[in-house]
Amino acid sequence: DLQICQHRAPTCCTKKMEESYQAAVRRERTQSIQALNFELKYMIVGHITAFQEAFESLLRFAENRTSSLFETAYRPMAKEAAEPVKELFTDISLYILGAETTVESAVLRFFDSLFPLVYSRLINPGITDLSEDYTECLRLTRQDINPFGRHSKNMVTELSKSLWASRMLSQALSLGIEVINTTEHAALTKECSKALVKMQYCPHCQGLTLIRPCVGYCLNVMRGCLASVSELDGQWREYISTLEYLSNEMSASHDLEIALTGIRNSINEAILHAQLNGPQLSATVDKVCGQPKQQEGNLSSDNIVPAKEATEIQTFVMAHASLNNKRREFINYMKRSRPFYASIAERLCDGDLVMRDSSTCWNGEDVV
Repeated sequence: DLQICQHRAPTCCTKKMEESYQAAVRRERTQSIQALNFELKYMIVGHITAFQEAFESLLRFAENRTSSLFETAYRPMAKEAAEPVKELFTDISLYILGAETTVESAVLRFFDSLFPLVYSRLINPGITDLSEDYTECLRLTRQDINPFGRHSKNMVTELSKSLWASRMLSQALSLGIEVINTTEHAALTKECSKALVKMQYCPHCQGLTLIRPCVGYCLNVMRGCLASVSELDGQWREYISTLEYLSNEMSASHDLEIALTGIRNSINEAILHAQLNGPQLSATVDKVCGQPKQQEGNLSSDNIVPAKEATEIQTFVMAHASLNNKRREFINYMKRSRPFYASIAERLCDGDLVMRDSSTCWNGEDVV
């Protein structure tokens, strides 16, 4: 009653043993593919973590640098500006990690929150009544009177280019893990299970427990079993080319590090622009939002205070070098994995599974 290991000679197998063999080959094949995938998956997961740590380090540095601008150059509004600055960098972080948001909405939301502070603390430092309605009016007016000139739009343009490549790379790495996990759990067809049993276990039914499959025979069986997996070869090669392209984009015109550290300067230029145009802005705001309450007496205020450049850049240099090195290292490794899916049958037939340095092996029917 044997279905797979039929042979003219007497056999020591039963139908139940054949069923056990089929369960064994399915389990072994999954384990073999998992073992092959392990190194590749380990590298990708490791680099996802490393990239995220480097991103976070750069974001923290850029955020601290931006906060220090308010603490050194715009002290009257430093405390109130802390929350909008924090929100801006949180939004940037979420965008890189793939959240459904845009760089433009994050930047413009930041400038909407910034304008009431600039207006009431720098342009008109005597304002005492900054009610919710008046603040909201200033926020909405910002969109119409454009107090920060071209600087807000320039910041959107610069950040969008740089963050786009980082966001795409982050999503591409997650996609790589998804692909590898899917191939690990690809179901074996009944024909494949039978072919594997015939190759690996049918010799046992003849008492030939030490004989192993011939190399060519193993390759034929594995290629048949893994045809659907090896079809990924073209897409996998294209995927690695895309990773390479994104990596080059990140280190070329879309340099994330330069864009992040440039945020401080963009904000400073934007505030200076608003201060220089203070009288015109005040006239327009008074018409739209009405005149707010002023404090009695003359409040001295240095309208324009040049921002001090942060001299402590060691953290940035280290994070920058770390990100560049990790990126280069990772792409070099991934380039070596180009033939991964094309050569999967050869790799599974390598090692202990087949008979190499011997004159006898199993060809599916007999010992040859």
